[in-house]
Amino acid sequence: MILNLGLVLEGGGMRGIFTSGALDCLLDNSIEFPYIIGVSAGASNGLSFASKQRGRGRFCDIDALAKYRYIGLRYLLSQRCIMDYKFLFGDLPLKIYPYDFNTYMNGGRFVFVATNCLNGAPEYIEKPSTLPGLLDVCRASCSLPFLCPIVKVGGVPMLDGGISDAIPLRRAIADGYKKNVLILTRNRGYRKRDEFQHLPFFVYAKYPKLRKALADKSGLYNASMDFVDELEQKGEVVVIRPRNKIEIDRLSTNIAALEALYDEGYRCASESVKNILKINSQ
Repeated sequence: MILNLGLVLEGGGMRGIFTSGALDCLLDNSIEFPYIIGVSAGASNGLSFASKQRGRGRFCDIDALAKYRYIGLRYLLSQRCIMDYKFLFGDLPLKIYPYDFNTYMNGGRFVFVATNCLNGAPEYIEKPSTLPGLLDVCRASCSLPFLCPIVKVGGVPMLDGGISDAIPLRRAIADGYKKNVLILTRNRGYRKRDEFQHLPFFVYAKYPKLRKALADKSGLYNASMDFVDELEQKGEVVVIRPRNKIEIDRLSTNIAALEALYDEGYRCASESVKNILKINSQ
C-alpha cells in the first residue's frame, strides 16, 4: 500500500537501530511511501526500507557489528574515522549483504541530507544514478564531525546532515508532503544543550561557515523539535519515537542494548500503524 505521505528519518548513529525496527514493522504491514528524506543513520537505514530488504538494517547494525566490530579507535589511526567506512560502504553493501539498487531506483523519491562545508547549509541530494554514487552520498550524510573525514561529492566537501538539518520535516513539506510520518531516535521532550560554541581556532579553520553551523546546531535542532511538537498537536505528522530516554550513545557496541532498541522500534511502529493509516485517509 503506497501512502500519500512523506517519511522523514532522523539520524543518531547506532541509535538508528530504533529506526531499523520501526521500518521493518512498516514493511511487514506493506506500508510504502512515495517520498523519503533521511539524515545520516536515518538515510542509511532508510535505504534498506526503500529497497524492501526487510531485516537488512538490523543485520548491518547488529549482526555485522557483532561479527566485524567496525567501530573503534583503531580506525581513527588507519582511516581517520571512528568507524570502518571501507567496510560499511564497501564490502558490506557490495558483497556481504548486497544492496538491491534496482529496487531502490524503481521506487519513489529518496532525499539524502548532508552539510556543505563551504557554506554550512544543508544539501538535499536525490537519487544518484549509480551504486558507487549512492554510497558516496550516503557516506557524506553519515560522516560525523571530528570523528570522520570530510567527504567530497561532486567536488564539494560535505559532512553529516545532522549538523545543518537534523530533522528535515520542513523540507518534506516544501517538497509537497504536508503530512508526514517522522521517526525520531530521541524520546519526547528531548532537547540538545549547547555544543561546539568554543571550538579551537584550528578546527575546520578552512571552513568558517561550517564552524558557525556547528555552533548553531543545538539551537536549530531544538527549533525543529518545537516545530514537530506543533505539527503533532495539529495532527499533521505521526511521530514514532522511543518512549523513554535512550541510554546508549551514537557509537554504542552493546549488542544486547541494540537488540532491545530494535525491538522497541518495531513495537512503537506497530502501535502507530492505525494512526498512520488514519492520517493518510484524511
